[in-house]
Amino acid sequence: MRIWPVASGVAWRTLKIVFTNPSLFFPSLIFPLFFFTAFAGGLSQVERVPGFEFEPGYTAFQFCFVLIQSAAFGGVFTGFGIARDFESGFARRLLLAAPNRTGIVLGYLIAALVRWAVTAAVLTLVAVVAGMNVFGGPVDVFGMFALALLINVAGLLWACGVAMRFRTIQAGPVMQMPVFLTLFFAPVYVPLGLLEGWIEVVARANPLTYVLEAVRSMLAGEEIHVVLAFGLALGLILCFAVWALGGLRRAEAAG
Repeated sequence: MRIWPVASGVAWRTLKIVFTNPSLFFPSLIFPLFFFTAFAGGLSQVERVPGFEFEPGYTAFQFCFVLIQSAAFGGVFTGFGIARDFESGFARRLLLAAPNRTGIVLGYLIAALVRWAVTAAVLTLVAVVAGMNVFGGPVDVFGMFALALLINVAGLLWACGVAMRFRTIQAGPVMQMPVFLTLFFAPVYVPLGLLEGWIEVVARANPLTYVLEAVRSMLAGEEIHVVLAFGLALGLILCFAVWALGGLRRAEAAG
């Protein structure tokens, strides 16, 4: 198929640029580690709040959030690279030369997955060294990372659609802010049951709340909202795939 040579070429070039350029690689790695250290360490006393009933402890509680956060922003950071490719003129030349332009989106998607996999591996290692408890079995752990992977795909497709419509790195805030706000309107610091007022209403309407709750439940070996979370993640991917391919058509039309 003609799609694979295009996809593999785009992925290889994107990953080579990222991993050989510290200014691009380290921010995406340090960002989740900073949040994990700040939240798990600085807010560790939250687990003593009445009603906090997450058995693995607060380190594991925050690891789950930072895992999802790193997955979403791993896609967004790759979206920044797409915008840079348009500014440099590379993406426009690629659109003219590629026999199957859908492979361009697939290539960026593969790059986002590999880039996040490195970040997730380092983050997990740091969490384990920090004493994180894991009560879920192998299937639970696999499901937890699989769900985070789907969020990475959704994040990339969202950012790709924005990047291909605006075709400039100045669109970075448009890629980043909706993801940032959606993440932080989920139950970040305490379980959903401890939220009150308008923030509880927003959190219950937020699809990432149930993704986060499912990841935490799998780490604890309890499996709550898992089917719902996978369904929501796949729904986001479907919606953002249409968004990304629409952006690709806009970029093609722009020339």
